Amino acid sequence: MKAVIPAAGFGTRFLPATKAQPKEMLPVFDKPTIQYVIEEAVASGIDDILIVTGRNKRSIEDHFDKSFELEQTLQSAGKDDRLKQVRDITDLADICYVRQRDQKGLGDAIYCAKKHIGGEAFAVLLGDSITKGSVPCTKQLIDVYEKYNASAISLEEVPREKVERYGIIKGEEVEKDIYRIDKLVEKPLAHQAPSNLAIMGRYVLTPDIFDKIDETEPGVGGEIQLTDALSKLDSIYGNTFEGKTYDIGNRFEWLKTSIEFAMDDNEYKNDLIEYLKKVISQN
Repeated sequence: MKAVIPAAGFGTRFLPATKAQPKEMLPVFDKPTIQYVIEEAVASGIDDILIVTGRNKRSIEDHFDKSFELEQTLQSAGKDDRLKQVRDITDLADICYVRQRDQKGLGDAIYCAKKHIGGEAFAVLLGDSITKGSVPCTKQLIDVYEKYNASAISLEEVPREKVERYGIIKGEEVEKDIYRIDKLVEKPLAHQAPSNLAIMGRYVLTPDIFDKIDETEPGVGGEIQLTDALSKLDSIYGNTFEGKTYDIGNRFEWLKTSIEFAMDDNEYKNDLIEYLKKVISQN
């Protein structure tokens, strides 16, 4: 199975940090956000990845490309651990790129991958969210797809007051944590939302999604919404993710995620705790 990672957005909520740097390259603790995303795809058994980029996204390509000068410098300095880290990034997967020429929404970004995907099912991982679980989120969706032979999307319960930020589903639970979806609504008003089950940025889609995107008119924000195209599919299932999703879509969530990931690092955990205690005591 192949994977598509849309990474063409402007990242306006992170300005000025994203004026000349993609939001997907913002570091979460010690790695760019998009590296975590690609590592999830690889851990799910996927090594053929297409990243949909836009203007000013060249640093994404550079990050996963070979860096001869850097490797030579590290090798000459005897920094073997750092050298291995750099080479491991290059060897993660076969990564290709296509540019979304116009910012016409997530649906259009996925459509840019049509020629690369061909007639097979494929995974989609949004480039500004990170997941963590004993079984990778994308692997869980692949299992649902293989069981039901239908598209599958990751879901998460969100507070009612936050449903306006997400695509929301209406569906029937057919087994534990798996829903047969009857309806999808993009960013509904809280009192109109059919549930509090939100689409959380991971998908496994059958190739007929491309025809559905082609039939979809611009929706919320004047963009071609993937949610609107998904609602046209004959069959689609949702899986509430057994793990945690980190939405790196705004500065506060990005900061919290960086702190939480740093707390998982034994080298820095204790120093970070002491520093945070000191900061809190001073405020």
